Amino acid sequence: MTDAGSAKAAAAERAAAEIDDGMIVGLGTGSTAALAVAALGRRVRAGLRIAGVPTSEATAELARAHAIPLVPLDAGTVIDVTIDGADEVDRATRAMIKGRGGALLREKIVACASRRLVIVIDPSKWVDRLGAVPVPVEVVPFGWGATAAHLRALGTAPELRAAGAGPFVTDGGHYILDCRFGAIADAAALAARLDGVVGVVEHGLFVGFAPQVVDGTVGLSGGGRP
Repeated sequence: MTDAGSAKAAAAERAAAEIDDGMIVGLGTGSTAALAVAALGRRVRAGLRIAGVPTSEATAELARAHAIPLVPLDAGTVIDVTIDGADEVDRATRAMIKGRGGALLREKIVACASRRLVIVIDPSKWVDRLGAVPVPVEVVPFGWGATAAHLRALGTAPELRAAGAGPFVTDGGHYILDCRFGAIADAAALAARLDGVVGVVEHGLFVGFAPQVVDGTVGLSGGGRP
């Protein structure tokens, strides 16, 4: 296993160790989050009693394979902790880019319903400024080209994410436009501008969540959400 792989595995184990009996746990999507789901599955088989809220159909399938009971996210559901990954995390603000796994809409819904958000990364995901990776923007398929034109006016060149011979389709039935903005000076301002584009369902800028971050080397850092 590479150093990054070892760090991710260690981070996933540390995050899973934070979970107590009786918790409802948000289950993230992506390779690092999958390691956390597997770690939780081992604890469940050893007697831990939890319920999970998956952020994608792929994660739901993985959770079932690890015998983690699942519950729906409805008006009465309060998620105690969500464990997820990130593509980039700003060192100073804890703002993030997420969504390379294609589940950014459900990930953000689950994060907003969570008392605590724990982000599992390898150390390479820390950055001084977001933007080395593209920002995924989930859009309605109808008129997606027109939506892309509006995004282009924000200073990016949107690329339709592909899957095989056609476009990638999210669990919600939407497309994803990967948008490079270069170094992002103000993530909150860009998030607000993206929110204002008609046809945009959601985007991968996660701002204001104050996540706890575990990178496999120094453990948990940062604050939780109230």
